[in-house]
Amino acid sequence: MKLKDEQLITLNGGTLSAAFLNAAARAINTILEVGRTVGSAIRRLYSRNYC
Repeated sequence: MKLKDEQLITLNGGTLSAAFLNAAARAINTILEVGRTVGSAIRRLYSRNYC
């Protein structure tokens, strides 16, 4: 099946791919994990419990 130029111009693709959603979920998880780590470090610093 060959498309004409007019058909190619009006062609629409998918809005969100699975790879994009997976990357976004990993980015959110990474940000949350960094926040958790920083929060734990601050709490240990104030409680002076380094073990």
